[in-house]
Amino acid sequence: MITALTRAVSPAIGQCELTHLARQPINVALAQAQHHAYEAALHSLGAQVQQLPPTPHLPDAVFVEDTAVVLDEVAIITRPGAISRRPETASVAAALAAYRPLIHLQAPATLDGGDVLRMGRRLYIGSSGRSNQAAIEQLRAALAPYGYHVVGVPVSGCLHLKSAVTLAAPDTLLINRQWVDSHLFGPLRLVPVAEAEPYAGNGLLLGETLIYPAGYPQTAQRLAAAGIPLQLVEVTELVKAEGAVTCCSLLITGP
Repeated sequence: MITALTRAVSPAIGQCELTHLARQPINVALAQAQHHAYEAALHSLGAQVQQLPPTPHLPDAVFVEDTAVVLDEVAIITRPGAISRRPETASVAAALAAYRPLIHLQAPATLDGGDVLRMGRRLYIGSSGRSNQAAIEQLRAALAPYGYHVVGVPVSGCLHLKSAVTLAAPDTLLINRQWVDSHLFGPLRLVPVAEAEPYAGNGLLLGETLIYPAGYPQTAQRLAAAGIPLQLVEVTELVKAEGAVTCCSLLITGP
């Protein structure tokens, strides 16, 4: 069983944090409709969607992935790199406490969950503008007893590690090699993003299907040609807030 924690789009999403994108007007009603369709996609693929309490005063709170890292044994409550986002973690921790023992990162660590790519017992942590070396060291110490190997990965040109690379299948990475070195991830099959679609490296693998933004048709064709089942979703308004499909849920396996 998979539970997906989500949170509604804030009416204040237009005041979101931005690092690499110019600010554009966001159609809040359309963003909310797209998020509802995203939740429906999760449900259609077998996930039980659990909505967190709404936080209309927190513009970025829809991007719940950044507040926690959920593993089989424990959940890490992060300390987001943007100070304005740190109040998001309390309600996520309250929800996750029903599923996992919690570990809280402490200052001076900063970590966004979007910088964490899990591949088996190995966690790749992006060294980005939001996640730092102190977080990598705290994670390494906290997770060593559970047999996890934590590896720091340099990231450039994008917000998070998972802006540049995500699992498209258990043996396949979807990757923008301009933003992250593909050699750091071992001998996996690679599907590179189309040159015209640099932001196309983020997909959410749920079971055997990749939930994927409809706005990157060239890269979607490459994924389909690689035999990867796709469920396309429209996320145009969430992308304006520097979001993507992994950002909008926290997946919890097990009862």
